[in-house]
Amino acid sequence: MAFDGLTVAAITAQLDQKCTGGRIYKIAQPEKDALLITIKTASGGQERLFMSADASLPLVYLTKENRPSPMTAPTFCMLLRKHLQNGVIVSISQPDFERIIRITVEHYNEMGDLKRVTLLIEIMGKYSNIILIDEDNKILDSIKRVSGLVSSVREVLPGKDYFVPGAGEKANPLLTTKEEFSALIFDSETSGGLSKLLPKKFTGISSVSACMILAEAGIPADKDLSLLSMAEKESVLVAFKNTFIKVGSSHFSPAMYYAGGMIAEYSCLPLQGYERDEKYESMSELIETFYARKERITRIRQRSADLRQIVSTALERAVRKLQLQTKQMKDTENRDMYRVYGELLNTYGYQIRPGDKFLEVENYYDGKMVKIPLDETKTFSENSKKFFEKYNKQKRTFEALTEFIEQSAREVEHLKSVLAALDTAEGEGDLAQIRLELQDTGYIKKRAGEKKVKVTSKPLHFLSSDGFHIYVGKNNYQNEELTFKVASGGDWWFHVKKMPGSHVILKTEGKEVPDRAFEEAGALAAYYSSGADQGKVEIDYVKRKEIKKPAGGAPGFVVYYTNYSLIAIPNIGMLEKIND
Repeated sequence: MAFDGLTVAAITAQLDQKCTGGRIYKIAQPEKDALLITIKTASGGQERLFMSADASLPLVYLTKENRPSPMTAPTFCMLLRKHLQNGVIVSISQPDFERIIRITVEHYNEMGDLKRVTLLIEIMGKYSNIILIDEDNKILDSIKRVSGLVSSVREVLPGKDYFVPGAGEKANPLLTTKEEFSALIFDSETSGGLSKLLPKKFTGISSVSACMILAEAGIPADKDLSLLSMAEKESVLVAFKNTFIKVGSSHFSPAMYYAGGMIAEYSCLPLQGYERDEKYESMSELIETFYARKERITRIRQRSADLRQIVSTALERAVRKLQLQTKQMKDTENRDMYRVYGELLNTYGYQIRPGDKFLEVENYYDGKMVKIPLDETKTFSENSKKFFEKYNKQKRTFEALTEFIEQSAREVEHLKSVLAALDTAEGEGDLAQIRLELQDTGYIKKRAGEKKVKVTSKPLHFLSSDGFHIYVGKNNYQNEELTFKVASGGDWWFHVKKMPGSHVILKTEGKEVPDRAFEEAGALAAYYSSGADQGKVEIDYVKRKEIKKPAGGAPGFVVYYTNYSLIAIPNIGMLEKIND
């Protein structure tokens, strides 16, 4: 979900509960557009409030993490310390359901007079800002100054009046009555889908929250307003009012939602249509976790870009080579026909008359008539010899290509597994292990004097609902280690069928394994595979003792000749992850 009015409402409610009445203890500016404010709460505890006006990712949330600050505090930070430090927070609110949080603070100035100032955090994409205003609504300063040269709509400079552009043009959904809603939506001349109409008419509603309201009403998001029946209109109205009754009473349900095994959305209210959710105690915890995971995924993708390019280039080359070899193999399909032609000419060649361009005889292998083309300038024995030469040449090609195609197919499979491992990588240690594999297999040249990297990455470790330990390899070296060193013969081995993916080991410890444990291990094999974005995935599973590694096989490559199968959904929300 976007950082819309609903998200801001959930954060504001948490800040009001935790921080109102608290005293501002420390103020730091760890980044150019971000603040970290430490608050001694009225209950005797401590909270850290992080706020960022970064144009690409504006955020506000409570955090336990401290952040290093520059040796010399920036000018805006010094101003805040003058007006806010040791001040008491008297209120935290969200004006008119805008994407704004107002923190009003009482403090004593140098003269000993009690003053009130307000810190405003505007979460508005590239227009985001953090602004300090006085009791007369005058701007004292902002973390980003905006002059008339930058914006002709609103200057954000010391001494200017504070206002929000466009404020009041949309209705506040918290205050909207049934009659007002009908007038704005159903009685207007506007047409189109409600998922686009609701954000246009109401403050703080994003397209995602509009779709959430419509899903609760049972209305397709793209259904045209003009096609709604009276019953459907009533359902929309009821869903809208129910949503904002929850918001008004701070009845939030923070959760992260998954689709295709991957993080898809977060929301302060329940969303429908996702395969699973992960609930959180507070909106701050949810937002911090959501964006930390997103940031980690982005960072790992950036760090792995060079490896991904190397593997993708090698994979393209291997695929082209396999395609060429397959085409050449197709050209050898008639080799046995040439042998038969040669044999038939040796048997029936006496029937050929001078100038004949073909010989039609019975094929004694299948009893069918066959027409053999001839070079009329050659004798039947010379024609026969020509066909045997073609046969022998194509036979040699076929035998050589059979081995080459098998090698190329294994190379393609191996490189696809490395790409899948790059998608699974969670940290620098995982990338180092993948780089080592690419060096060992000749795709990356080792630099002279390069020291061997110490591998710190470990396989993933989960605990099933029934207490069984399950391990998941994040790359081919870990897959091999799990299968042939960690697993014993009686443990169960899982892998997605005919796709790149992790080896998953279910440790039995000599116990009887319930069906649920098999299903959860299968879900892990589906989740950590290239089929994670599919609704259901077929999984092969077999006792570890049935798994063999072919001589000379690539890392992680195994064979098995008997197995069981199950259909798994890439949903691992029921499993407990253990950090070893």
